[in-house]
Amino acid sequence: MSAGNDTAFRAEVLIEALPYIRSFRGATVVVKYGGAAMTDEQRKRSVCTDVALLHFVGLRPVIVHGGGPKISEMMGRLGLEPRFVEGLRVTDDATMEIAEMVLVGSIGQDLAAHVQAAGVSAVAISGRDGCTLGARRIEGPGGADLGHVGEVTDIRPRLIHDLIAAGHIPVLSPIGMAENGGPLNINADLVAGSLAVALKATKLVTLSDVPGLLRDRDDASTLISELSLSEARQMLGSDAVGSGMIPKLQSCITAVEGGVQRAHMIDGSRPHSLLVELFSESGIGTMVRPD
Repeated sequence: MSAGNDTAFRAEVLIEALPYIRSFRGATVVVKYGGAAMTDEQRKRSVCTDVALLHFVGLRPVIVHGGGPKISEMMGRLGLEPRFVEGLRVTDDATMEIAEMVLVGSIGQDLAAHVQAAGVSAVAISGRDGCTLGARRIEGPGGADLGHVGEVTDIRPRLIHDLIAAGHIPVLSPIGMAENGGPLNINADLVAGSLAVALKATKLVTLSDVPGLLRDRDDASTLISELSLSEARQMLGSDAVGSGMIPKLQSCITAVEGGVQRAHMIDGSRPHSLLVELFSESGIGTMVRPD
């Protein structure tokens, strides 16, 4: 491509993005960050730079992150064996301490630092800060004791609103506060969906290491680009949705049911996938919309 053609192409990209930037200006966007996009440093920097760009063009981004692989890695280094019941991590006292240390003290701080390197102040917080995430314990299948594993009961977004108003990008770890004040580990996808509702967000975008929702889990060409809320509910109970996709799709359903205009599941390992999904006509993942 010649220099002139390259310049024209870049201009066309910006022109295509302009109406989306204009329509989303001032809107809150919850970005749930996980999957392979978190494990590669170059991709992590790219995603955090994209989030910073959202801030600079007038959006109000909030990051919610997970970190299961990092928790398991740290447990292994400490000689502890991770245990799961049908995909749910058994979180005893020692595991909860490690989870909180990894999610809040390591991953959250690291993401905030990457956002700040792109020129925007970011603040890593836990759901216990400001009583942001109220939670209660849940049981596993068959009444299995999962320990300190919880679900969201209420969200008090005042701290997040205050951080946004002060010009910061909040980076939230999915640690909830039980009634006794103790910590509970909550699925980050489900936190993101509930938080998007509480913040009256315009969009929820889940960055993972899968292209989106597939009609055939073994065939990437069967990507579903758009689903109505009713269709999403039907898919949730089908064989097409594997265990890893269930909380992601449930998060999207929760968000749209609660008034979020659009919820997206995209491959966060693709370069600038967040910007492509928000600021282009085609998009690249699966979008859930109201009926």
